[in-house]
Amino acid sequence: MTKHSDRRILVIEALSGGVLLVEAALDLGIGVVVASADTEDRVMPAHLRDRIDELVTVETNDLPALLAAVRELHQRLPLSAVFPGCDVYVPNAAHLAAELGLTGLDVRTVEQVRDKTRMREAVEAAGLRSPRFLEVSSDEHLPKAAEHTGFPCVVKPVDQSGSLHVSVVHDLEQLTAAYRRLSTDDFVDLGRPMIERALVEEYLDGPEYSVEGYVLDGTTTVVAVTEKLLAPEPYFAEIGHQLPAALSAEASAAIEEYVQGVVRAVNLTVGPFHCELRLTAQGPALVEIGARMGGDRIAELAQLATGVSLPRVWLAGLLGLDPRETGAFGEPVAAVAGIHFFTAPGETRFDRATGLDTAAALPGVREVRLDLAPGDPIHPHLDDFRCRLGQAVFTADSPAAATALRGAVDAAVRINPQAEEER
Repeated sequence: MTKHSDRRILVIEALSGGVLLVEAALDLGIGVVVASADTEDRVMPAHLRDRIDELVTVETNDLPALLAAVRELHQRLPLSAVFPGCDVYVPNAAHLAAELGLTGLDVRTVEQVRDKTRMREAVEAAGLRSPRFLEVSSDEHLPKAAEHTGFPCVVKPVDQSGSLHVSVVHDLEQLTAAYRRLSTDDFVDLGRPMIERALVEEYLDGPEYSVEGYVLDGTTTVVAVTEKLLAPEPYFAEIGHQLPAALSAEASAAIEEYVQGVVRAVNLTVGPFHCELRLTAQGPALVEIGARMGGDRIAELAQLATGVSLPRVWLAGLLGLDPRETGAFGEPVAAVAGIHFFTAPGETRFDRATGLDTAAALPGVREVRLDLAPGDPIHPHLDDFRCRLGQAVFTADSPAAATALRGAVDAAVRINPQAEEER
């Protein structure tokens, strides 16, 4: 594996996939600079802080401030590529790359993958199966939107992630209540408050999957299809992932063909993608597509089950390297890989957990982690990413074995067991 000490990258917020990018770049001898607000839920990971060339502290949601800071940085430490550390920073990474004359996605493209309305419009214009939809920005728009989509329908913010305020509703009263919760919520995620713009769209009936892949040298490659385990409706919180999904050859082919069309429709030209869809009776239909690696450690699961390192493919694509030189293609560790998230619906504060050691000792379990300390608050509802309290990563020889192992892990771990006994 070739070292590339003549290259240096900028990562905007080392979060989620951004951590994997930083680690992969450092392993390859590539210089790394991270731009971060370095506060609250945007903090530079401690294990990487002393390994990078420089940490630029800046409000990463403020594009003019970010541009000014990076222009100055680029004069001192010339950059070879700019990467978003998570989906929120895909647009700013594209703007910075364009400003510095570096390889990256077209700014118009990122508008079509970060703004769900623009995304829907592009896919619909390409003639691909897509749910009926209308954008709304006030209560007054809801009756027209409901008439257009019919019930049940789904309401979601146009630019958020993590399943925040995504829910299915069955009548106008529920739609109005869901939209009001969305538009008045004061929750701030990654320094970004909620806005009033939302999508109302047709409900897609069918199992949900995500497709992990990349575009390199004009070719779109699907690496794996991920089965998604969702919390009970009316919400869509993701509480587990497993890949590759157990699909027929016909279903796999239909999904791959559809995703190839979506990638063309939104004009993804380089780098990884994470495409969420539902397999309906009429075929695949888009939930959304992101111009980045999947969160929730999906890129790590993909490498375990396929041998493909999406961070190293991404580095190769933006740096103009042969992906084989970056070690992007290795051997799989197991046939199937998965992650299970621990939750505690109804609980509001963490006291203790049992069974973590039992779960960790199960054959195939690679990691068990709880992200709580005694006294920490618990998000009590299975409605978005905040309900996830920890995780277990595992591998298995088959999809059925992986599903059984995930069930065993879930059965072993108990959050606040004394509260359960008192019920």
